This record gives sequence, C-alpha cells and structure tokens, in this order.
Amino acid sequence: MSQTVDRALTILASLGQGPASLEQAAARIGVHKSTALRLLRTLQEHGFVHRQSDQRYRLGGRLFSLAQQALDGIDVRQVAAPYLAALNERYGHTVQLAVLDEGEVLYLDKVESRPPDRPGSWCDPSVRIGRRVPAVATAVGKVLLADLPEDQLTAFLDGQEFTARTSRSLRTPGELRTELASVRRLGWAVDQAEYQESVNCIAAPIVGIEGTAIAACSISATVDTAPIAELSKLVPELLCTAEAISLAYGGSPTPRWCENRCGAKHAERATRT
Repeated sequence: MSQTVDRALTILASLGQGPASLEQAAARIGVHKSTALRLLRTLQEHGFVHRQSDQRYRLGGRLFSLAQQALDGIDVRQVAAPYLAALNERYGHTVQLAVLDEGEVLYLDKVESRPPDRPGSWCDPSVRIGRRVPAVATAVGKVLLADLPEDQLTAFLDGQEFTARTSRSLRTPGELRTELASVRRLGWAVDQAEYQESVNCIAAPIVGIEGTAIAACSISATVDTAPIAELSKLVPELLCTAEAISLAYGGSPTPRWCENRCGAKHAERATRT
C-alpha cells in the first residue's frame, strides 16, 4: 500500500472516533500539519471528510452513502432471516448464513441451537456473525467455491487463500477440485469435523438473480448430537430452505425441492426493495 493511501485511510479510521482538529489529525498519523492538510483537503473534495464550522474535521456523507450501498449488497441476510429461524425451530440445530468474501467465508447471520440447556446442545463462539474462516475447510465455503467461474477458482487455488486451511481440511488443489465437482453435481456440501474437530456441518447454496450462488445456508451440530449420517438426513430440508430463500430473494434456482416439500413456487417470489 502506498504511504499516501495508508495515511489517508488512517485519518479516516481515526475520525471514526470523533471530530479532530488539523493538529490532532497530524499527530495521529505522525506527519507535519501541511501533509495532513493536503490529505484532508483531498478527502474533503471527494466527500469523505467534512470540515465543521469549528474548523475540526469529521467523516463526510460520502462514506455513509458507500456504507449503505455495501449493506444493500448483502440484504440477503434480511430476506433469509425468517427461513433460518424456521429451520432452527423445526430441528433445533445451529443454522448459519454465509458469503464468500476475498477467499474466506464471512458469516452474516446465525441462529443458535436450542434450547441452550439441552444435553448435547452447542453454542460455538468461534463461528460468530462477522467471523471469517477458511473457505476450504467449511461446508458453506465449498458450495460457494463450487459455483465460482473457472478462472476465479483457478486464481483462488493459485493464490494465498488456499494455504489458509486447517490441518483437517483438504491438502491439495487437486483434491479440492475433485470434491467441488461432486458438490456441484449434488447441490450441497459437507464438513465432517474439518474446521472444528467436534462439529459436523452441511450446507447448500442460495442462488441470486443471475443464477449463481450469492450465499450459503448451513446446519451444524456436534458430532455427539448428530453424527454425519444423521445430519445428512436433513439435506432435503436444507435444500428446500436454500431454494425458498433464493426464490424470496428473486433468484432462479432449479425448482426441485420447494414445490415438492413446502409448496414455494417461482410465481410467489417476493419483490426486493
């Protein structure tokens, strides 16, 4: 990262703590006031910084606009929430929603196993909302990687992201390609205690408007609560839930599950706002 960009980002981050004078901003990044002034003026011209009447600087409206656009890009969380809750209500296992972000899985939402005092119940603090984990070691990561275009998948396998894996995950790009091909055919993936030694997980993709996976829904349970053979019996329900979310989001999944199980049809999809 260039020094100028680094300093500009540091100033923006510091202003997140509250307005600052020119002197304070310069001190925070360790530069002369004249350097800080040039950075602040440039950021002000682009709307990222605003100069108040008291001559202090605060974050500008452009940042809030960009933040809203970013949130709009992941509104699948709002659409999926009732479906995740319903799946959790029926079976009691932990249900999660995740996306692929820069080669990692980013968890957007989670409904914990219930009730919390049930023998074998599980509350996993290591997989919380906002948490990032290696894509290659998780069921949600596999279903999202399986839907990547070939050039993006190749770049992923050739990049540093692939090295960020646990000791129990797949070892080589070739092994990963083989499993992803199977995931693509089946339409779902499994994590058999790969990311965490005591936890099994199954996941299915949520399809967006363009017919590609935009997120993934998963069901997780401890190996004692639900061995993988037992958890895999819920695959049809998981696929139905993922398809229902896809339809509500406005996507066009293959209507194999909902029309047979819960009755959701393409004509009933909701309009996103």
